[in-house]
Amino acid sequence: MLLSYLLEPHAGKEKVVMKLKKLESSVSTGRKWFRLGNVVHAVQATEQSLHATDLVPRVCLTLANLNRVLYFICDTVLWVRSVGLASGINKEKWRTWAARYYCYSLLLSLVRDLYEISLQMEQVAHDRAKRKKSPSQELLEETEWLQSFLLLLFRSLRKHPPLFLDTVKNLCDILNPLHQLGIYKSNPGVIGLGGLVSSIVGIITVACPHMKLNTH
Repeated sequence: MLLSYLLEPHAGKEKVVMKLKKLESSVSTGRKWFRLGNVVHAVQATEQSLHATDLVPRVCLTLANLNRVLYFICDTVLWVRSVGLASGINKEKWRTWAARYYCYSLLLSLVRDLYEISLQMEQVAHDRAKRKKSPSQELLEETEWLQSFLLLLFRSLRKHPPLFLDTVKNLCDILNPLHQLGIYKSNPGVIGLGGLVSSIVGIITVACPHMKLNTH
């Protein structure tokens, strides 16, 4: 999607763009095969989130995973229609439902991320308050509140890379359902770039399990 968006304005690239769009459609259909097993995985994730000790992550993750289950069910129905197994399915209606459930899931995941970020920022601020003040810290206290907040946010995320990656991935993923629902319109280049970043983050968390944000 990103490549076709970048090449489309250039003359003489029409055939390449057409091939890229066909490839995008074929890959999208193929991915739905792999998503068939994701329904089971989402159900298992829902059961695991029920055992979280902290109330906020437990509620957010449980509801997020339930919405993800509904999203995968809708996505499977769309796949059934796309391969011609059931022609009477209203494609637009099911696509809207899928985008809505996916958006709800990501919003709840982002709420969980914001909660975790607030805890990390509180811990960093507490640790700094326990230290003896230095001239640089006194200077920081005299700067604007926004600068202090952003600095604290940066230090908190730097100390917790899994939280940073999870937040980035959810922010990138939510661009597509927001666009489909008409809440926030984006061009294919932005959606493609978001998908690329999200995929890279996903690969990192698979290759390095310690970089995956765990439920506690």
